[in-house]
Amino acid sequence: MEKLRRFLAYYRPHIGLFVLDLTCALVVAAVDVAFPLVTQYILRTLLPAMALDSALVSTFVLLIVCLVCAYFTRAVLQYIIGYWGHRLGTFIEADMRRDIFTHIQTLPFPGFPTDMQAQTMCLLSVANGTCIVTENVFENRFIFASELQRMGSNIDIQGHHAVVHGVEGLSGAEVRSPDLRGGAALVMADIESSISGARTAKAFANEKYEIKKFEKGNEHFLDAKKDFYKVMATFNSGTEFFLAMFNVAVLASGGFLIYKKQLDTVTLITFTLYISTFTSPIKRLAAFAEQYMIGMAGFTRFLEIMDTKPAIEDKPDAIDLKDVKGDIAFSHISFAYDEGRQILQDVDLAIPAGRTLALVGPSGGGKTTLCHLLLRFYDIREGSITIDGHDIRDVTMRSLRENVGIVQQDVFLFADSILENIRYGRLDATDEEVVEAAKRAHIHEEIISFPDGYATNVGERGMLLSGGQKQRVSIARLFLKNPPVLILDEATSALDTLTEADIQHSFDELSKGRTTLVIAHRLSTVQNADEIVVIDEQGIQERGTHEELLQKNGLYAGFYQATLRG
Repeated sequence: MEKLRRFLAYYRPHIGLFVLDLTCALVVAAVDVAFPLVTQYILRTLLPAMALDSALVSTFVLLIVCLVCAYFTRAVLQYIIGYWGHRLGTFIEADMRRDIFTHIQTLPFPGFPTDMQAQTMCLLSVANGTCIVTENVFENRFIFASELQRMGSNIDIQGHHAVVHGVEGLSGAEVRSPDLRGGAALVMADIESSISGARTAKAFANEKYEIKKFEKGNEHFLDAKKDFYKVMATFNSGTEFFLAMFNVAVLASGGFLIYKKQLDTVTLITFTLYISTFTSPIKRLAAFAEQYMIGMAGFTRFLEIMDTKPAIEDKPDAIDLKDVKGDIAFSHISFAYDEGRQILQDVDLAIPAGRTLALVGPSGGGKTTLCHLLLRFYDIREGSITIDGHDIRDVTMRSLRENVGIVQQDVFLFADSILENIRYGRLDATDEEVVEAAKRAHIHEEIISFPDGYATNVGERGMLLSGGQKQRVSIARLFLKNPPVLILDEATSALDTLTEADIQHSFDELSKGRTTLVIAHRLSTVQNADEIVVIDEQGIQERGTHEELLQKNGLYAGFYQATLRG
């Protein structure tokens, strides 16, 4: 019932359209129910009376005209059902798509599992099938009830009660199907992974392996389909057999009763019309069963994702972070991703506004984690982080992240133009402001050298740009955003030495007047930092300027010498 209640809640914003659709469906059903009744009246009462009174011919003609008008009206209503009924489905589908996309944005960093991404892609057509079936269920149930009542009140056949129970039982049967959405999600995940990793597959000459991996997932999906169609074939063939045997039973019992002079031909014809009218909905329901089951399976997965709660949420009384200067303090920060290995241990750091702090140390020492805690991608387990004296847990995440910019090693660009990728830093920026940001990032000249200039499409994840060009576009995006706090997380580690040196000038300009955290393995990029902190799993080991740390001849000096030898 809870699932049904949540599904029907999507009808509420479109209740007027739903009522129109349902009303049209019921009127169509009423026309179908009325036809056998009118036919019985014409055959049993009107035609015999016309032989005695020719004046009744006009009544006969009037009834025929009324039937023509009724069926013309039925055709118009069927058009409304076919058009607006399906539009209702697309409106609900759009609402579901909006809700699930909005919900995904609230899930914790780094998002949600890959299989859930693939499942989400499979949910785009959930609503259409289910709401189309909803209107048919109402219409067909009305026909069942009306026709069975007419049959019971007009025809005295012993099998009537068996008909009632048999048809109602069949129409109310629940057909359970294998989980097609799960199989489709696996195939989607394999496709997404294989396409994204196409270069890696080619570099390792593993194309055949990727094809076999895909085929394995495809076979899983085919097996699910096979089981599904087995269920559907059983259901459909059983339905057809029941209806065929039902017609045979009507013919046999009717013929026997006529032979016994307990039934006349008109009654049998009328009964046959009733049978035709109420068996049609059964066939339609059987045809819709496949679409309904797929739709409801998808809706179940939709609810699973919608019920996934974000691990990090704003406090009810959270305030907006405004007029940020950039004074940052990490106080006794300890953190572990789970109950296992500790990542950060009792870290104390103070970064005055406008200063640059560099974090260096071995991989896995918690440098990136510290920056992610600042952005509240994860929540602090112990200690506190403040910006301008405000605990970041007391401010809204939106305002926090609006004031912090980050450039990472793996730059993500949308499959859009260079102009729109830069404008993503501030969506209301003008074209002139975008160009100015590109100039400050030293990418303007390269952009205008492209045939399409700023309209150049960067491709999926920016694949049509070089690594250095992607980094400069991301830097331009941050110039446009103009945050008071900046994080540079291994931003040049994937670039060659010459490109790194060139981009470093852009970073130097970007860092002016901003509180900046720099994470780097290449120590040449952090030598000019106001303070350098060496950090590992045990916490902060050394801190000072480049020259001070070299004089200590400790861990930093060892890293630096290793860099020179490399």
